[in-house]
Amino acid sequence: MGADPKSAGLCVEAPPPRKRVFILGGGFAGMYAALHLERRLGKRDDVEVTLVSRDNFFLFTPMLHEVAASDVNASAIVISLRKLLPRLTFVEGDVSGLDLEAKKVTVAHGGLDGHSHTLAYDYLVLALGSETNFFGKPGPRDYTLTMKTLGDAMLLRNCLIDRLEEADTDCVTAGRRDAIVTFVVVGGGFAGVETAGAINDFIHGALPYYPNIQHANVRVMLVHGGKEVLPELGEDLGAYARKKLIEHGVEVRTGVHVKDVTQEGVELPDGTVVPTKTVVWTAGVTPPSLMATLPCEKERGRLKVNERMEVPGFPGVWALGDCASVPDVTNGGKPCPPTAQHALRQGLVAARNVCAAMEGKPGKALRYKMLGQLAAIGRRSGVARILGMKFSGTFAWVLWRTIYLSKLPKLETKVRVAMGWTLDLFFRKDVVQLIGPRELDQLTLPALPLNSRQQVRQVQALQPRTQH
Repeated sequence: MGADPKSAGLCVEAPPPRKRVFILGGGFAGMYAALHLERRLGKRDDVEVTLVSRDNFFLFTPMLHEVAASDVNASAIVISLRKLLPRLTFVEGDVSGLDLEAKKVTVAHGGLDGHSHTLAYDYLVLALGSETNFFGKPGPRDYTLTMKTLGDAMLLRNCLIDRLEEADTDCVTAGRRDAIVTFVVVGGGFAGVETAGAINDFIHGALPYYPNIQHANVRVMLVHGGKEVLPELGEDLGAYARKKLIEHGVEVRTGVHVKDVTQEGVELPDGTVVPTKTVVWTAGVTPPSLMATLPCEKERGRLKVNERMEVPGFPGVWALGDCASVPDVTNGGKPCPPTAQHALRQGLVAARNVCAAMEGKPGKALRYKMLGQLAAIGRRSGVARILGMKFSGTFAWVLWRTIYLSKLPKLETKVRVAMGWTLDLFFRKDVVQLIGPRELDQLTLPALPLNSRQQVRQVQALQPRTQH
């Protein structure tokens, strides 16, 4: 029998400490970086990869408006991060502090009795996404809904149903009924156009169940400060989208910047007020406030990185997605647009660069030429620009659904979405209100201002967590 090295007095060399890779953010950029790192590093004993995310699921944000319109079930466009990444460490919580020099991150979690942990890392991938930009105006912050999270989409859907229930009662006067079923969307980008189209489809599709509300009572308005909606697709497709929205019954106002949002409604620059109880704010996004505390160079609030997504001055730190200004070498070094397809590609390249850094090799620059962009505008119509070619109408809508269905992670999410779409073709809109009127009033009453995150947290507290 061999002697025990310790009892024999021999010196046994301790194994080297595990390298710790932290990914902050579970959106497109963070999740796809984690997916690639799991494939490359998940089975290694000398590396630990940890994903920190506010939610325990990955949300397919391009389909948020379909949840609001009851085209698909909310659980169909989310999938558990633990299920997607079984060989990685997962921490659900909010990143409340970050010390790049000491290589430490502070994570708060635990709900109402929350507490914080300070965790050390060797390599860091920052993919914290963005927040809704209210441009410093308290009115939009306090009196509008947003479309950034799953809770936002569910809250909007329940608000729409609540407005229909309220407007259908016999005690409501004609003038007040019109204000109740007036819906205003601010912002004419992808989120705004798709949300306006979804609201219009849902409301008019649900009216057969509400005999006291006529189609003429309903008013859906899209207010956009630019010259044309969907500026990312060019003026011609933007003009087509605006024309189709108007044909579908959406009132589109371009070149108009909302002056304020109050309890009475939306105030326009000329002083007129559009009476409404439901305003959806999609006028822009801004990096998380945490970015402002970091000692890094910034561009419009986003961390400025090089073409390899490295943060200058802080080796072993990469930033990507909406919180970073990533130069697009295929477009003269201009910052990449904050789109899902760019975030996805950035996540893959950043993961490869992390692996290269661990091997002492230089990383590679991000090189990605955008293939195209698509938008659904309601009534089974869409607009698209793919490889320089323009599409519109029903074909563009089918193209939108086909491409996004293929982009969904995991077969089970594809099946769930496909089933929801199939049912939507044959049956009327579902008008079940998942949040009761009393709870909904507490969430949206103007006398109780709530920011978007508070609304989402309260919505989540009212419902059991979805299990996948």
